[in-house]
Amino acid sequence: MLKIGLTGGIGSGKSQVAQYFEQWGATVVDTDLIAHQLSAPGGLAINAIQQSFGAEFISPEGAMDRVKMREYVFAQPEQRQRLEAILHPLILQVTKRQINEAQGCYVVVVVPLLVETGHWLQRVDRVCVVDCDSATQIQRVQARSRLTVEAIERIMNAQATRQQRLAAADDIILNDAATSLATLEERAWKCHSYWQKLAAVPA
Repeated sequence: MLKIGLTGGIGSGKSQVAQYFEQWGATVVDTDLIAHQLSAPGGLAINAIQQSFGAEFISPEGAMDRVKMREYVFAQPEQRQRLEAILHPLILQVTKRQINEAQGCYVVVVVPLLVETGHWLQRVDRVCVVDCDSATQIQRVQARSRLTVEAIERIMNAQATRQQRLAAADDIILNDAATSLATLEERAWKCHSYWQKLAAVPA
């Protein structure tokens, strides 16, 4: 089955684009959603996170305290690597299983850090980047969360640059400040139609 790696910086609109592909018959495997499930109450990563970082990073409900952890790891890259060493192998395991079980016309694997982790480039057939400028990213993330500009910039600085993502792209969907939802859907549909042909599924 044709495997598309969908990526983009924080606030680029990956989730919206993935939703379109799902509506049109693709199977979407979202590594962010998998990471949330792994670090939710009873999640497979909780014990290891508690042992490695301490009980103060686990909420009273038994989930990883995402706000506390984010502030901690983005201030200290070596701590972020420790967290990733716990989460990434588990995410990969669950992702592989979901890809193998996929029934859609093609499979879209949403990986925010696709370019950064490197190994994903070998695991997908094509890379699709949802692209926008950094000012638009900051504006969108501020609108949907309580994060400060500084906190958003720290997250962006830990991600690949716009140029690095575009250099890795086979397909690009522009979603800048001037892009309406209708235009975004139209751009996504062009990719969908092309991928259907590649996957040899009648449009």
